[in-house]
Amino acid sequence: MSQRVLITAGASGVGRAVADAFAAAGAQVWVADLDSKALGECPSDWQTTRLDVSDEAAIAAMFDDIAAHWGGLDVLCANAGIAGPTALVEDVALEEWRACLAVNLDGVFLCSKYAAPMMKAQGSGVMLLTASTAGQYGYPRRAPYAASKWAVVGLGKTLAMELGPHGIRANVICPGAVEGPRMEQVLAREAQAKGMTRDRVYQGYASGTSMGRFIEGRDIADMAVFLASDAARMVSGQVIAVDGHTVNPDPQV
Repeated sequence: MSQRVLITAGASGVGRAVADAFAAAGAQVWVADLDSKALGECPSDWQTTRLDVSDEAAIAAMFDDIAAHWGGLDVLCANAGIAGPTALVEDVALEEWRACLAVNLDGVFLCSKYAAPMMKAQGSGVMLLTASTAGQYGYPRRAPYAASKWAVVGLGKTLAMELGPHGIRANVICPGAVEGPRMEQVLAREAQAKGMTRDRVYQGYASGTSMGRFIEGRDIADMAVFLASDAARMVSGQVIAVDGHTVNPDPQV
């Protein structure tokens, strides 16, 4: 039987690259996303759900639909996340902090919470949580984002401990800066906050890696497909950076 894979924020960006890669590998794909337009552009043979990952009732309903339609779930890709504000910690409003954690942390927790009993019942499964290199180093002016991603790392390691005896693996993928529209928004905000040009900020991010460039969505997608495969059957509880090797998370260019 082909793998049954759920990808949150899977209708565009990195999530869409992950969904495409699993589909190309023969998996059955279920995409959850808040963007109705992007969902409408998904292939007709994919299952789709419009979803706010911070809404527990909506997540519970989606997992009921998955159980009814598929009878189980083999792979959870908890990928949904937002950038949050770009500001010094003293300038971050509590509402901004909570909004960022609601998506980046609560959303991952809730999907894991509802996937766990489904996977336990079948005695197998893989959870792939998307964090960030910000969850390994921290980033100035990005306190809510960095804090949420550090928390995802801790959650992933805990899931591996709790679920391993049930035949379920959990790993955390930490992307570096990813080419695409979302990163362009981050670059614009950071350029404004630092009084720099967009190109200078871009070069700063790139020069902070050994490989000197941004990654692409396909780099995350390939890692996800590998970690969900039998080739990684004994890989669990790991935090794996796909970032071109970060050597300086805050280069001053």
